[in-house]
Amino acid sequence: MTEASSTASHLSVAVTTEEAHANGTQATNGTGTTSSSVDFEYYFKWAAVFIGVVGMAGNALILYALVASKQHKKHILIFNQNVLDLLSSFFLVVSYGVSLCDVYLTGAAGHYLCVTILGETLIWWATNCSVVNLVAITIDRYLNVVHPIWIRKRKRQWMTYSAVALSWLVGIIYNIPLAFLTNGVGDGVCYSYVFFDSQVGRKANGIFYVTFFYFVMLTIFIYCYGHILVAIRRQASVMTGHSGTAGTSSTQQTQSNKIKTHIIKTMVLVCAFYAVTRLPTNIYVIVLVVDPDVTRLIQT
Repeated sequence: MTEASSTASHLSVAVTTEEAHANGTQATNGTGTTSSSVDFEYYFKWAAVFIGVVGMAGNALILYALVASKQHKKHILIFNQNVLDLLSSFFLVVSYGVSLCDVYLTGAAGHYLCVTILGETLIWWATNCSVVNLVAITIDRYLNVVHPIWIRKRKRQWMTYSAVALSWLVGIIYNIPLAFLTNGVGDGVCYSYVFFDSQVGRKANGIFYVTFFYFVMLTIFIYCYGHILVAIRRQASVMTGHSGTAGTSSTQQTQSNKIKTHIIKTMVLVCAFYAVTRLPTNIYVIVLVVDPDVTRLIQT
C-alpha cells in the first residue's frame, strides 16, 4: 500500500509545482489558473483520500492477523513494515483531507500545519521509513538464505530491533529538518520544498534523494534477490545429486522448481514495482536538478 500512496503524493507534488512555477514558486495547496485544472486537482485529492482509506484498511487487516496469530513478535520487520504502511496511508488521508478544506493559513498554527500536514512531510516521512524497512527485510532474507550458518551464529534480537529503529530514524533525520528549513506560508498558502538557501543546496538535496532512495535501494533489491536465487539453485542441485531414487529426485526437483518460481516472482515484483512507481518522481527531481525553471518553460 505504501507505493500507491507514495505515487499519489508524487503526482500531487508535480501538479502543484507546475502550477506554482508559472508564478515563480511552488505551492502545495494552490489553485490552478483554469477551471479544468481546478477540477482535476479537486478530484485528484479525493482519489488520494480513497487510496489512503484502502491502504489503511488493508494494512490494519494484516496487522490484526499478525497480532491475532501471535506472529508479530516472530516477524518483527514484517510487522514494522505494515505499521509504517498504515501510517503513510493515514497521513495521506489526513493531508489531502485537510487540503480539501481549503484552509487559509496564518500565524504559528498555520506555519506548523504547513510544515507537517499540508506540506506532506508526514507522508514522506512514513514512506521513506517504509522503503528503508523494506530494504532491511530484503537483507534479512538474503542473510538467512545465502549465509545461513553465519546468521545462526551471529544474529541477535537487538540487531532486528536496531534495523526497526534505523528505519524510523532515517525519515526523521532527513524529512523533518528538510521540511522545517524549506517549507513556509505566503498569503495563506503552504509552499513546500521552496525556501532553499541556494540553488546548490536545492541540487544537492535532489541528487541525494534520487541516489539514496532510488538507485541505492534498487541496487540492494537486485543484488540480494539475485544472490538468493543463485543460492537456491545451488542447494537444489546438491539435493538432486544426493537423491537416492528417481521418485525422490522427481519430488525434490518439483519442490526446487516451486521455490525458484516463488523467488523469481518475488524478485521481479519487488524490483519492478519499486522501480516503476518511484520512477516518475525521481525523473521529475532530476529534471529540476538540471533545470529548476523547466516547469515554468512548460507552462509558457
